[in-house]
Amino acid sequence: MENLNQSYFSDFPVLQTPRLILRSLKLEDANEVFKMRANSRVNQFIGRENMQEEKSANELIERTLNAYQNKQAIAWAGLHKETNKIIGTCGLMSIESTNRRAEIGGEMWVDYWGKNLAIEAVTAIVKFGFQNLNLHAIEAKVSPLNRGAIAILINLGFQKEAYFKDRFFHNGKYNDLAVYTCFNLKR
Repeated sequence: MENLNQSYFSDFPVLQTPRLILRSLKLEDANEVFKMRANSRVNQFIGRENMQEEKSANELIERTLNAYQNKQAIAWAGLHKETNKIIGTCGLMSIESTNRRAEIGGEMWVDYWGKNLAIEAVTAIVKFGFQNLNLHAIEAKVSPLNRGAIAILINLGFQKEAYFKDRFFHNGKYNDLAVYTCFNLKR
């Protein structure tokens, strides 16, 4: 059986798409991350509370950088090439070396929704996960109401594997959760 390619945990992999640069999150990104995570529209399908203070963004970035050091996650800040501003974050989390699996997740500023930038980023990350990291499977946990995210996943070959009724409590009610998975066809 092939192993997970660990070499990408010594030099952070910068990815490029036609309109985006995906680079490591940095502590100086805290203000942008805070503003994004404090926005209720960005969070509407994610099931988390709006971030209340920039200190929380600093702590999140530190945890993210530590997870990378511990080979448990690779998280990218997505910068639009025209403006060099962060428009979102996306990453492979909960990396399981033995099972060669990871979970993909992310967020994007509302101003950039509907411009096909998310599919650009997710395509690059999925391709990296399969071709470079040698992952066997990538899964996404998504709100069934998030039609945009589901369309991206289906477009990339993800299939619904599970549907959990009332999986988490958020905004005063129980919410459902779907799990979509894509397998590396290079077996």
